[in-house]
Amino acid sequence: MSQPKKPEPSANTPRDHASPVGPGKTPGRAVRALLAAIVVLGTEALIGGQQSSSTPRENSVSPPAVAAVSPGAQPRAQEMLVSPDDLVEVSVLDVPQMSRVYRVSPGGEIVLPLLAQPIAAVGLTPVQLSHVIAEKLREAGLVSNPYVTVEVKESRMHSVTVGGAVKKAQIYPLFGGTTLLDVLSQAGGLADEAGNTATISRGAVALRALGSAGGPVDAALGAPPRVITVDLKRLLETGDPALNVDIYPGDRVMVQRAGIVYVVGAVNRVGGFPLKDDQEQMTVLKGIALAQDLKATAIRQKAVIIRSRPGAPGGREEIPVDLKKILAGRAPDAAMQPNDILFVPDSTGKKALRRAAEAAVQISTGLILWRR
Repeated sequence: MSQPKKPEPSANTPRDHASPVGPGKTPGRAVRALLAAIVVLGTEALIGGQQSSSTPRENSVSPPAVAAVSPGAQPRAQEMLVSPDDLVEVSVLDVPQMSRVYRVSPGGEIVLPLLAQPIAAVGLTPVQLSHVIAEKLREAGLVSNPYVTVEVKESRMHSVTVGGAVKKAQIYPLFGGTTLLDVLSQAGGLADEAGNTATISRGAVALRALGSAGGPVDAALGAPPRVITVDLKRLLETGDPALNVDIYPGDRVMVQRAGIVYVVGAVNRVGGFPLKDDQEQMTVLKGIALAQDLKATAIRQKAVIIRSRPGAPGGREEIPVDLKKILAGRAPDAAMQPNDILFVPDSTGKKALRRAAEAAVQISTGLILWRR
């Protein structure tokens, strides 16, 4: 039997609504149209107020502010700062032509497509750089309400070098501002031979950050000083915050050594002895005391201080020292300088006599024990 013919739907009855969608069936045209409308409306809501033309849309909602911080404000401690040769990823919402990774030039700038002038980036945090880029795009009429994010992907200068008289002299990673005391603490503290002075050589990040913050200016350079010195003794004793200076990526911190004097020869403890600080006055008697006194075989009248002097033959001079008179109080105690060597000669004859006496004592002791 032939199947009865279905009536043709009227013009007012949608074809897709006439029969339900069963398993394995595809949605009708109206359903597809409805889904497409939802997708279009969702896309328009997402892009919001962004337009490629310079005229902003009415009733558009601005994206979240990405730069509440002024680009000239001084970065807070532990914030990452952009440095020369960094790789930064810039993302501009719905503008793929500008959303990519950029290399910061040695001069501290990045070049974005369609912008006439490069953008100064060094010394800014990623948030501050986002604000600057957004402002440039808005001023150029390229994006009415730009939403920009910046992330540092790679950095060669986010480190600080700590050297000199510290316990762990090396290069430490640093992604933002910190202080001198924090850096010295990370380096294990001061070494025993540390002096009273730390020298800080500023890098490009510090010079830009301090310059924009209106810090002290070197009168000769017209810019922040490239090298500063800090009195460590005063800083550690008083905790003066003015001496606990800010350290930035690319800076170099060197702790000066107070100096070492060496005592060698016929003494009980041969070695180098660090001065406590730059101002300590080392003398021959202090050196002998640190060396735990002279040996019995020392030739006290023929001691010498060996001191470096570029103009002398061989680059050094020998200063005679009569320890016998100094110890007896008949001659002044001679002053020593950092890196001086006090040499006390040893008498071969005295050593031989002493060894003979020690041997005789041992033999006598052995005979007494044997007779018992």
